[in-house]
Amino acid sequence: MDYDLIIIGSGPGGYVAAIRASQLKMKVAVVERAEIGGICLNWGCIPTKSLLKSARVFDYFNHAADYGISVSGEVKADFGAVIARSRSVAEGMSKGVQFLFRKNNIALIKGTGRLAGQNSVETIDADGNIKTMTAKHIILATGARSKELPNLKQDGRKIIGYREAMTLPEQPKSMVVVGSGAIGSEFANFYQSLGTEVTLVEFLPRIVPNEDEEISKQLERSFKKMKMKVMTDSSVEAVDTSKDRCIVTIKTPKGTETVETDIVFSAVGVTTNIEGLGLEKAGVRTEKDKVVVDDFYRTSVPGVYAIGDIVNGPALAHVASAEGIICVEKIAGLDVEPLNYKNIPACTYTNPEIASCGLTEAAAKAAGYEVKVGKFPFTASGKASAAGARDGFVKLVFDAAYGELLGAHMIGDNVTEMISEIVVARKLETTAHEIIKAVHPHPTMSEAIMEAAAAAYGEVIHI
Repeated sequence: MDYDLIIIGSGPGGYVAAIRASQLKMKVAVVERAEIGGICLNWGCIPTKSLLKSARVFDYFNHAADYGISVSGEVKADFGAVIARSRSVAEGMSKGVQFLFRKNNIALIKGTGRLAGQNSVETIDADGNIKTMTAKHIILATGARSKELPNLKQDGRKIIGYREAMTLPEQPKSMVVVGSGAIGSEFANFYQSLGTEVTLVEFLPRIVPNEDEEISKQLERSFKKMKMKVMTDSSVEAVDTSKDRCIVTIKTPKGTETVETDIVFSAVGVTTNIEGLGLEKAGVRTEKDKVVVDDFYRTSVPGVYAIGDIVNGPALAHVASAEGIICVEKIAGLDVEPLNYKNIPACTYTNPEIASCGLTEAAAKAAGYEVKVGKFPFTASGKASAAGARDGFVKLVFDAAYGELLGAHMIGDNVTEMISEIVVARKLETTAHEIIKAVHPHPTMSEAIMEAAAAAYGEVIHI
């Protein structure tokens, strides 16, 4: 065998799995047809955070007087420079992954990979050269791409996906964003902050529909406060791109509405990259657009594994990384426990940020739990007041019978940095009483977790 392990795809699942496998003394190769680090690092998680940071800095300057700071002259956002910084950040991170590959003696093969028989992978490079390699184990980690709806065919100019949204040559005066999940909401927030007139269209009754209902309501209030138009229970029926501007036909509860805009951004989800992998020929079982795996990511074919967006579970970078580590540790013969998908944090980097983990209040009640709910608003937080970031709250959901923390839902400044406490607490089966009695530092945003737990049991001090 040429290698102990070949991984197709170098995203947060593939590259993390490769490094962990190398640490476990495996000889590893990674096949990648595009940028090293995958979509998250190059076109998703990382560069979008750069864009949102620029938007936040712009917002700071526009509200400097609120902090006693005088800024003379007009504050303008240099859209080209903002985009350039974002691309530079992504490029730097990609180089970082390449350094880690060299450090861990991981072979990087540029090209498109596919299964080519028992324990073998075929690669095709940019020049059409074909090479076959063998390995004891093969992991498929090919990720996903922007989903296209039949009535929202992306042309890369007027109807765009997330790649184009990150690299537009100039800032549009107006934009319709279709879909209010994490991707749609983050980009809507970014463009609205920089002065683009954004219309956010969501098919379901509320934005960020996977979040707790109170979180959705708070984010909608925040978006409307920044003059964004939010349309829920609405769907884009057609887009006419024949003229200079897009004519968007939107079906709403009150009837059909027409919106004229520069750009339509489709953020209606992702679709998996499983085409051309040789799955059928190899006998790898799939259902719909997902590869079927067991708890340790073994497919129906011995020696072939799959992780990340192409298997069932949340399509999140940290989930793919965790799956990759579990997969290779199982291959190496370590004592490994399956991933607990009920304790996965989700973050949305809007302003205010959203972070959640576990059951919503509605889901907990639907599951038959009698619940105690504690909520602490950031209006009562000294740190939030000092920071000028009073929007939002922490909401905790407990099992009334045993005090088990069933779920946590936060919206506010920097809450994505607070959710890890919840993940660890739930991992350790921490009760409400233990959270209340764990001394949190003051003044911090994070003490709102302690206060919310106390609120659930009638012990809250500051509200």
